[in-house]
Formats: sequence, structure tokens, C-alpha cells
Amino acid sequence: MKISETLEKRATLSFEVFPPKDDGSLAPLEETLRKLAGYKPDFVSITYGAGGTNVGRSVDVCRMALGMGHAVMPHFTCIGNTRDGIASFIGPYLDLGIENLLLLRGDLPEGWTGTRGDFTHASELIAFFEESYPGLCLAAAAYPEVHIESQTAEEDVRYLRLKQDLGASFFLTQLCHDVTAYERFRERLAAAGVTIPVVIGLMPILSRAGTIRMSLSNGVSIPADLAAICGRYEKDEESFRKAGMEFTVGLIERYIAAGIDGLHLYTLNRHEDVSTILDSIDLIGFRKEK
Repeated sequence: MKISETLEKRATLSFEVFPPKDDGSLAPLEETLRKLAGYKPDFVSITYGAGGTNVGRSVDVCRMALGMGHAVMPHFTCIGNTRDGIASFIGPYLDLGIENLLLLRGDLPEGWTGTRGDFTHASELIAFFEESYPGLCLAAAAYPEVHIESQTAEEDVRYLRLKQDLGASFFLTQLCHDVTAYERFRERLAAAGVTIPVVIGLMPILSRAGTIRMSLSNGVSIPADLAAICGRYEKDEESFRKAGMEFTVGLIERYIAAGIDGLHLYTLNRHEDVSTILDSIDLIGFRKEK
């Protein structure tokens, strides 16, 4: 089923996982997918390497997840991708009956000054897929606190409106620790005529160093209550993990109260921590029919 069809009915729950490297075992990820299946996610998004590298493992993970009953949403980026290149490796995805794709610009590898492919922006990739592979559900990225390369919030929203107009069915956001910033973001979208659903992406707070690194690299603010946790448990990782999971539960509850179209957790392939967090949330109430 297309994710957009589910979003018309209710809020969605979903997860992101990534395939192991070429020489890595699929067994740990298989266990993670089986554990996460217990929460009946609406879809699982699956990354792959830039320019199609590691794409074979991505297909393997898609096949494995589909066999467990998961709907899947593979990622496609602009990095190193050409029109002919995409045509050469999209076949196995389509043969599996996959109907949903997440289309991204992607992070430029160190030393790169451009994508080194046929597409400079995600909007161009969306237009290509909409024309070349019509009928797919295309998701696009959004940044509640403004993309780090955008000059203004207004410019950022114009690009999101363009993605919608070119064929994106819904947005999946980068991590955001600030519900108030998200609410202002939704107001900007509404004012610009952006009407497609927005699924909020969250990274569970589990590692102090990881939280700070990911926040800074994506231009994401660290609100006072999270900053206090980072300061209080600077040298106590176990206490930080416990406090971070409690913060994540509270953050999800605030997002649900604010009104979100879906919740997407960046799992880092670690089902134990995600399960601990989700077991504290009223998922049935969250996913009730509209």
C-alpha cells in the first residue's frame, strides 16, 4: 500500500534502518526488523550508499523486510546518480512491488562541491521519478528548523512547496528536538500553500556525543531541557542514556499533543532502546482513525 493512502486515514508509525556493509552479516538487522514488527509499523525506510553503492544490500534488506510483512520505503539520493544509472538498478525494487520511495539530495561526501550526477536538487529527482516511474508514492525531506544551506525560512519553504508541486506525496523531517519550532514550521507551510502530510523524524536521545554531533551537523537546536541533560551527565553515559530515553518519551508525547501526521524513528538498527521508548507511548491512541 502507498504510504500516502494510510496518511489519509490516520497517523503513521515508522522506522529507519540501514543495511550492513558488504561484508557484514544481515542477522543482527534481521532480529531488529523482527522485533520492530511487533509494533506493526506502517513502513520501514531503508538507506543505501551514495551513488548506488551498497544498493545490493539495500535490496536484500527490502526483500527481508517485505518477507516479514513490513512495507518498505527505500532511499534514493542525488549523490552520484544519473538517469541511466537509476534505470539500471531500480528494477529489483520495482520487481519486489515497492511503491514508496524517499527522494533526497543527500549529504555531499567530504571534498565534493556538487552531487557529481544528473541531479543537483531533490526537486529534480522528484520530477524525474514522477515522469519516468509514474504512480509511485514519493516522499521528500523537510527541515523544521530550516535546511542548513537555506538563507532564510521563506526560501526553505519555497523549495518545499516546489517539491509538493512536482509530485511529492508527503514530507519526512530531519530530527527536531523542539516542538515549538515544529509548530512554527507548520504555520509557514500552511501560509505557503503546502498541504501534504508531514511525518516527524526523531532520533532517540541515547548518546551525549551522538546527540551533539547530529544536532550541530544538521543545524538543529538543542533546547534548554536537553542541554541540561547533556551538561548534567557529561561523564556518566549510562545515566545520560536513561535520562535521554525519558526525554525522548516526553518529546514524542508533546509532538502527539501538538498534532503530527506520523512518527518516524531513526533506530540506528537498535531495537532494544526503541522498544523501551515505544512501550511508554499510547500508540493505539496515536494511530486511531481520523
